[in-house]
Amino acid sequence: MSQKRDYYEVLGVSKSADESEIKKAYRKLALQFHPDKNPDNKDAEEKFKEAAAAYEVLSNAEKKSQYDRFGHAGMGQGGFSGGGGMNMEDIFSQFGDVFGGGFGGSFGGSRGGGNSRLVKGSNLRVKMKLTLEEIANGVSKKIKVQKLVAVDGVTFKTCSTCNGQGRITRVAQTFLGAMQTQSTCHVCQGSGKIIDKKPSDTDSNGLRKQEELIEIAIPAGVEEGMQLSVQGKGNAGPFNGVNGDLIVVIEEIEHPELKRDGENVHYNAFVNFSDAVLGESIEVPTINGKAKIKIEPGTQSGKVLRLRGKGLPSVQGYATGDQFVHIHIWTPVKISKEEKELMEKLKQSDNFSPAADTKDPGFFKRMRDIFS
Repeated sequence: MSQKRDYYEVLGVSKSADESEIKKAYRKLALQFHPDKNPDNKDAEEKFKEAAAAYEVLSNAEKKSQYDRFGHAGMGQGGFSGGGGMNMEDIFSQFGDVFGGGFGGSFGGSRGGGNSRLVKGSNLRVKMKLTLEEIANGVSKKIKVQKLVAVDGVTFKTCSTCNGQGRITRVAQTFLGAMQTQSTCHVCQGSGKIIDKKPSDTDSNGLRKQEELIEIAIPAGVEEGMQLSVQGKGNAGPFNGVNGDLIVVIEEIEHPELKRDGENVHYNAFVNFSDAVLGESIEVPTINGKAKIKIEPGTQSGKVLRLRGKGLPSVQGYATGDQFVHIHIWTPVKISKEEKELMEKLKQSDNFSPAADTKDPGFFKRMRDIFS
């Protein structure tokens, strides 16, 4: 952050706040902006560091007095520097005092030495089928999900295996001397606590299976197989941990007439021989309705017409694809005697003799497309 905010403003407390109020305010902010609750969120990370810097100063009587007199200038190079050059290990080392033995240095990994951590719940995965119209416009859908949730009536006690530290330290004698290693406690999963009492209808972690209605906003332009992550909507974490995520896998429902190709869509239009010769206006389906296109007199089979902007938006929102209409001249399988006589007359006309322009590069491309 380019300019440090007032530490009292950061924690949202007055200058007369006592130690308990300062600790409570910091605890609330640390939980809200913890990196494991806000993965890849730089703004939350900076706020997390900023709150830690404020607490580090205001929780220390000597530093608090110095800060009250001189503000940030009175801190010099000591302590935290408002988040810019902070060591995350130092921040997490505060947690044993602020949160007690049941919290500790990390939600999902080991950051703080032997400190305990919040355990993250498992992710859930669901498939969501979408029509081409829904993909083109974006849609909000509500789905019912069976998930594990935390319930009232569960109490905890300190894990006796790790003494609430969440990690087990082992010392082994080697030819190099004593070697110390640490590992996550296998009993409490690193939380530093185990269940004391729980309702009879809960599992071993004090969680219960429950149905939840979740609304999911699907952005326009998603594709088959794309996975969207809805944070915090997965299974609850054991031992008052953090929720896992809900992974939504996109499945496209095939359109009856249009075929998707990335951000573009294609449509095969069949026109009769007379319309191709004389010209005609025809109506074709689009993603969001219909459009009229002009078949110019003398249109050849294989001609492709473009409808700009009638395709799909990119999921990043920077462009919209087109719709391509592929013209095919329809040849009747059976004709009447009168039609046959008419065709025989036309056949004798030089104007009906094929005269494909093989110098046209598009001619060979159409040939490749036919036999590919």
